[in-house]
Amino acid sequence: MASQSKTIVVLGGGIGGVVTATELRKQLSSEYRIVLIERETNYVFSPSFPWLMVGLRRAENISRSRDRLSKLGVEIIQGDIEKIDAEQRSVQVKGESITGDYLVIALGAEMAPETIPGLSEAGNTFYQLDGAERLNEQRLKFTQGRIVVLVSSLPFKCPAAPLEAALLLEHDCRKRNIRDNAQIDLYTPELGPMSLSGKENSRQLRKMVEAKGIGYHPEHAVKKVDPDKKIIHFANDNTAEYDLLVYVPPHRAPKVVRDAGLVGESGWIPVDKYSMATKFPQVYAIGDVTGIKLSVGKPLPKAGVIAHGQAEVVVNNLIHELTGKGSPKEFDGHGACFIESGGGKAGLGQGDFYAEPAPTMKVYKPGYLMHMGKVAFEKYWLYKWF
Repeated sequence: MASQSKTIVVLGGGIGGVVTATELRKQLSSEYRIVLIERETNYVFSPSFPWLMVGLRRAENISRSRDRLSKLGVEIIQGDIEKIDAEQRSVQVKGESITGDYLVIALGAEMAPETIPGLSEAGNTFYQLDGAERLNEQRLKFTQGRIVVLVSSLPFKCPAAPLEAALLLEHDCRKRNIRDNAQIDLYTPELGPMSLSGKENSRQLRKMVEAKGIGYHPEHAVKKVDPDKKIIHFANDNTAEYDLLVYVPPHRAPKVVRDAGLVGESGWIPVDKYSMATKFPQVYAIGDVTGIKLSVGKPLPKAGVIAHGQAEVVVNNLIHELTGKGSPKEFDGHGACFIESGGGKAGLGQGDFYAEPAPTMKVYKPGYLMHMGKVAFEKYWLYKWF
């Protein structure tokens, strides 16, 4: 059993960081110092951004103060992380250095629309709170023309989100009686929707989208966007015009992570896929900031449920190492996500991404019960952790 009075520093207050810091604080005595470093004042439940985009949520519905974590005894430091020294397990925030005996990196993915010329000027993204709010305003002004949902690059977090966006916008047009005047198309560099789910599941998901009259255009990698002419240019020399552009921005590891030399060939932090350990002793990484290559050569999806599961494994193993309680666990590669389809219905995809020789997934058709399940999960998650 290790000696006490150790410091565990958690970087990032998203789903993975919140679960890690909260559970460590609950399960370790006060002799252990739990530090959470996060730049944003409030936590925002990002899985609900597609709802926010079509007016089914307001920001205050899905935002929570981090006061509960402070009351539990988590030491919260608010500010931008300026530097990470993984070898020393030290972090610089607001010019001051904080060193931990253990470091858990849960900084998520950085949105980088500026890497595609014209993209940020041409449209808005529902992957961020302010973008989703702007889209909510813009869709009310939209009465006719073409809506394009654009996946700008791979990988991106929440594989179902572009489908949800297109389906929710389609339902919104019907609800506002403008569907006959609206063309909706989804362009993506993927071979098919949620391709890791398997060819048949992907085919069914595409069929679900196209059944709503939404055009699905795979293998379209965006090269640039002309915001003045409202034209998207693709690498395959095709173009697409739009009146309202809704995009998934390029994702990359945060600059502070890249500058620290933490990323591997994938551009993300390489970790042991079972323990989430990095190559640096007593340094772990979880969630969207990591890059885990699956047996089929594709990366493990970036999703909140994955980050949550990885956080629980890291917490369990740290508790075991520090106190001797319990036994080591491994992340099993299981994940699930709801697929909101509009009209009070949702589907569900779940399975084992670590299965051999390929991930095994089951996709359930949209229904009212699944939608109720998604609503219940949102409310339960916010209640449980905040």
